Amino acid sequence: MLFTKTFTEFYAKVKESLADGTFAKLTFAKTIGNTQLMNIYVRPVLEEGALQLELKFKFQQEEIVEFYSVEEAFDRLLPFINNPFSSVILFTTQFDLVYKLNKKKAVSITDQLPTFGNASPVILEYLATKK
Repeated sequence: MLFTKTFTEFYAKVKESLADGTFAKLTFAKTIGNTQLMNIYVRPVLEEGALQLELKFKFQQEEIVEFYSVEEAFDRLLPFINNPFSSVILFTTQFDLVYKLNKKKAVSITDQLPTFGNASPVILEYLATKK
């Protein structure tokens, strides 16, 4: 079962936070069962002046890092919803947005008070060069 529609809505908020300079980080957490892949951490990076996303796949024994455009990252991350992750958290300076699957695979997207007071320095640098 693909969660394309609901994750598209959630990822729109990710892109919005990158564009408005409030993005702090994105984390895939809460695996379903005992898996080798424990987390995926997403952070922005600049490659030759272009905004990219670094995807750090944290396994029990190693880490693998991949780089994608903001658009390409969506396709890379989508298959991990429910396989093995039941939770994704977008941290921004305005709110934390939680994408969560319950045991019946129903999706809820809720916002909470922000955990971070400062946006990613890479995003701030990138947006400063665009002005």
